[in-house]
Amino acid sequence: MKTDLTDTTSSKINKALVLGRRAIGTPAVGMVLTLVIVTDEENAYDALKAANDASREHPSRTLVVIKRVSRSPRDRAKARLDAEVRLGADASTGETVVLRLYGEVVDHAQSVVLPLLLPDAPVVVWWPVNAPTDPANDPLGSLAQRRVTDTYAAEQPIQELTARADRYTPGDTDLSWTRITPWRSMLAAALDQVVCEVTSAEVEGEEFNPSVELLAMWLAERLKVPVRRSKSTGPGLTSVRMETSSGPIVLDRPDGSLATLSIQGQPNRAVALKRRETAELIAEELRRLDPDDTYATALKFGLERLDEEAATLAPEPEAPGPVAVEAPEPAAKPAAKKAPAKKAAAK
Repeated sequence: MKTDLTDTTSSKINKALVLGRRAIGTPAVGMVLTLVIVTDEENAYDALKAANDASREHPSRTLVVIKRVSRSPRDRAKARLDAEVRLGADASTGETVVLRLYGEVVDHAQSVVLPLLLPDAPVVVWWPVNAPTDPANDPLGSLAQRRVTDTYAAEQPIQELTARADRYTPGDTDLSWTRITPWRSMLAAALDQVVCEVTSAEVEGEEFNPSVELLAMWLAERLKVPVRRSKSTGPGLTSVRMETSSGPIVLDRPDGSLATLSIQGQPNRAVALKRRETAELIAEELRRLDPDDTYATALKFGLERLDEEAATLAPEPEAPGPVAVEAPEPAAKPAAKKAPAKKAAAK
C-alpha cells in the first residue's frame, strides 16, 4: 500500500501511517527500531532496497531522508516536504516513509524526523554516501544510538578514516569495518589451531579500500607486531599472511568468493569467504546497538603508526648496500698519492 503526500507535515504523515495500518489489518506496531537513511536521489533506491531486505531480520520503521537541491533562489527560500508512505508488501516486513525535503527545511531535517520516530525504540542513522565527518554532532546523528557510515563511498577513503578516528564517538561504526568480520573470525580461528608466536603480518588488497587498512590496524593492535599493507588488483581484500614461529599462516582469496587457508604442517582448506551485499552488512550492524569497542581501538591505532611499524621490515634487504659502498673508501685513501690510477679505477 502506497500513499503519496505533497506539501505535507509530520503530523499528516503519522496520520497516514495509522490509517494505512488499519487498512491492511495490522493496527499494532511491531517494529523493533527506527532506521533513518540520509541519502541523495541517486542512491536512494539501492539504500532502500538493502534496508527492506535487512528488515526481514529486523522489522523497523525506515525513514529515507532525501535532501533535494533547489535550482532558483525563490525555490530555495520556500520550504516544502513531500512524503511517500509505504506499508504491507511495498515495505517488506516494516514501514517505510520516503521524505523529500526542499528549500529551507533541508537544513532542519531533524525537526521533520523527530515526530516520526517510534516511541521507546532505538534509532539508527545510516549515511550510504556523503556522511558527515563528525556523525555524532550531526543534527540527525545526535538522535541516534548507532551511527553507520561507509568510508568506501568517500572520495578520499583513507583520509576519511583518519578524520573518523579524530572524531570518534561511542556508537559510531563503518560498513568498511563490517565487511572484514569474516576475515577477522577466520584469522582468529586459524591462530587458535596453532601454538605459535606471530612475528609479522602482511595484508594485501586493492588500492583505496579502507577495509584493508582497518584489518591491518586491527592485526597490529591485537598482535603487537609490524604489519605491512600491500596493493593488489582486488577485488577487495585478497590475502593476509602472518609469519609465525611455527611457519606462515596464509588466508588467500583471489576471486572474491572462495578463499584458501594454509597453515604450516596442515593440508590446505577451502573457505567460503564471499563479498557480502549491503543488506547483509546492515543486518549485521542492526544486531548490536552498543558501542563497538574493538572497532574503536583498531580505528584509533592510526594509519601513521601502522606505516612506521611496517617500515621496520622494509629496510632489511637494503642494509648491505651502504656498507659495501663505504668499505673500500678507507683502503683507497692511503694509496691515493702513490697510485692515482687506482683511484680512477675505483670510481
